[in-house]
Amino acid sequence: MSGVGHDLLHPDWAELFDPTFAKYGLKSQYAALQLAAPPVVEPELTVGAMWEDYLLWKRPQLEETTYHSRFEGSYSNLIKGLVWNKKTQTFTDTGDGLFDTHLSAVDADKWFSNSARSQAVKRNTLAALSEAFTRLQSQGKTKLTVNPFVLENKTENKTDKYKSTVNADGTEREWWDVPDNESDAEERDRRCFGKADKDTIISAFYNHKNAAPRQMAPLVEFRFLTGCRSGEAFALRWRDCFRGKEQNNIVFSRSYEGRDKVTKNTKTGDIRIFKMYPELRDLLLRIKPDNAQPNDLVFTKLNGKSWETREINKKWYGTIQVRGETEYHYPGVVTQLATDGLIDGYLPFYNCRHTFISLPAHAGTDLFLLATACGNSVEIIQKHYLGVNPNVSFTSI
Repeated sequence: MSGVGHDLLHPDWAELFDPTFAKYGLKSQYAALQLAAPPVVEPELTVGAMWEDYLLWKRPQLEETTYHSRFEGSYSNLIKGLVWNKKTQTFTDTGDGLFDTHLSAVDADKWFSNSARSQAVKRNTLAALSEAFTRLQSQGKTKLTVNPFVLENKTENKTDKYKSTVNADGTEREWWDVPDNESDAEERDRRCFGKADKDTIISAFYNHKNAAPRQMAPLVEFRFLTGCRSGEAFALRWRDCFRGKEQNNIVFSRSYEGRDKVTKNTKTGDIRIFKMYPELRDLLLRIKPDNAQPNDLVFTKLNGKSWETREINKKWYGTIQVRGETEYHYPGVVTQLATDGLIDGYLPFYNCRHTFISLPAHAGTDLFLLATACGNSVEIIQKHYLGVNPNVSFTSI
């Protein structure tokens, strides 16, 4: 090494030094050093990288609507820490996302406790993340041996359910106030309109000053009279009505999803026969055009296209627009009725279904009959749809 040192210390070292070390009799040792390259340390995966790869694998296994609304929508937004702000019509970063977190740094218990979203959504998201991690392990793409998405503290604090949470629009919601959500069965609102409020709402749509709400009026009345799901009404064609030997049945076999613009099977996958009664039959006869074709939609917007939930909400609830620092609220038909005190309170469009179920049930109609008509079981009717009868009170024991 003295020759190496001599050359390196010489003023003309750049000309004297032999980078191959052959001059110093060390060529073979130098070659061995070159072969012994330092080990390449693969970068640790983030939750986001794992999740994106998982979505590509998971998508073909799901219905498009389920993939977009839950996996690409709710679950992905929760992982990224994003919530939709209705006022600004933009996503807000809550700061509690996991997307950029390395897998070894995930603290599922802490994340589960800190996130303001419902426990049902958080649990479903964790289940998907757990499946994604298990898949990653099977591919040998992680050296972690413990699944970081399994909650260690399986015994939840029972008092947590009494804590208020923050909605996507920044408003506070008490534990007893069930959020309006027609896509998640675990979060459905059991409340229903009273008969007087139902009639007031139907009349308000039929007599509205604007053409679009008047065009929507038969759809509103139909849902109150059948309790069908929104998508089932959107997809209904005239060939589905007046069926059977006595032309007295409606066949619900399809559902339309406006977000993805697809028509698919009903939510339960069943074909449901609904027997018409005079009030319902009169409605359909009244609105059926003389030149109606079998494949024509029963309910359409003014432009002849199918209704979708987003358009319905504009007419039912209203819209909020922000221009600069000013917020403008344009109330929908039902919101305005509630504001004016003409009905007891606002409920979303989906609660037409609850109303159809609850009012007859309170009047003594058999629950099995209602469940069959609505495509549910009696257990689901009792658990999610049947509202409290305000006309019944406790008697002294």
